[in-house]
Amino acid sequence: MARSKLEMIFKNQLDKKTTISVDNPKDDLTEEEVSAAMNEIILKKIFSSSGRDLVAIAGARIVTTNVQELNIA
Repeated sequence: MARSKLEMIFKNQLDKKTTISVDNPKDDLTEEEVSAAMNEIILKKIFSSSGRDLVAIAGARIVTTNVQELNIA
């Protein structure tokens, strides 16, 4: 079974990176939608990192992991 998550990477006022993850993003998610959401997070100061505001987008990615459950009694 494949699992995916959206990782949005930001920089804070100290130039340190922090990642916000969202499990199971929609399959047809666009770069424009992610960028708009990230800009909204920055603009509205929704999250902080190390006590500092997020101030810039450092990147974003969708990570997919394949998981194979083992039937062990």
